Amino acid sequence: MSHTAHIPSHRKPRQRASKSALRAGVAGGVLSTIAVAGAAGPAQAEPVTQTIEMPTITSGLSTAVAASAQATQQVALDLETQAREDAAAESAAKKAKKAKAEAVRKAEAEKKAEAAAKARAEAEAKERAERASRTAERTTLSAPSSSSSGDSASASAPSSAPSSSSNATGSAAAIVAFAKAQVGDAYVSGGTGPNAWDCSGLVQAAYRTVGIDLPRVSQSQSTAGTQVSLDNLQPGDILYWGGAGSAYHVAIYVGDGQFVGAQNSSTGTVQRSMDYDRPSGAVRVL
Repeated sequence: MSHTAHIPSHRKPRQRASKSALRAGVAGGVLSTIAVAGAAGPAQAEPVTQTIEMPTITSGLSTAVAASAQATQQVALDLETQAREDAAAESAAKKAKKAKAEAVRKAEAEKKAEAAAKARAEAEAKERAERASRTAERTTLSAPSSSSSGDSASASAPSSAPSSSSNATGSAAAIVAFAKAQVGDAYVSGGTGPNAWDCSGLVQAAYRTVGIDLPRVSQSQSTAGTQVSLDNLQPGDILYWGGAGSAYHVAIYVGDGQFVGAQNSSTGTVQRSMDYDRPSGAVRVL
């Protein structure tokens, strides 16, 4: 290379004068502002003498939470009290209902007992009245008729006493034996045995043992055979109370002035003397 060749310079090119002046002005302004602020600051500031406590946000929140908890507890107490009151009211209602039902049951039982007692009293009164009526009727029928004829008076005299059961033989003895075997059985209206009877059911069953079929009811049984005098009875004869064809009770004569019959629900089937309740008449079937 020639010693005269051009060598580029390493210096930076000079900046333009306008840009340099602008930059110097900006820097000077900033420094002036900082200086003014530094000079004015100490004159306006006051020394710190106490620490100011900032308000605590959680204090109000705690009060609100406590109030809410108290209100919730009160609601729970109110609900529990209401539940107890409801349970007590329900229990009282159940007890009242049970007491009412028990009172109604007792009243009905007492009413039934009174009705049963009244029915028994009426039945007994009716039986006594019928017995008194039969006694009066028999007294009237057995009174001797007035007659001037000695033969007529002799004809009205009573015949020999009823025969003894020892005279019963054959079918009559079987009927008497059957009737006596039922003594102690219950009386049931419409009963036909083997352990409960009504009056005509017992008579019908007794005659059936010897092959004789009698009508079922007492009215028909009172006309089933030949009418006989109460002073000329034989074992096996049918005794009846009331009129022939309208009798309301029947029994079987068993001899020695005794009869067996299903009397009523109080006495059942019994053997009694004819003096206990003298029948109105008798029929003989055998």
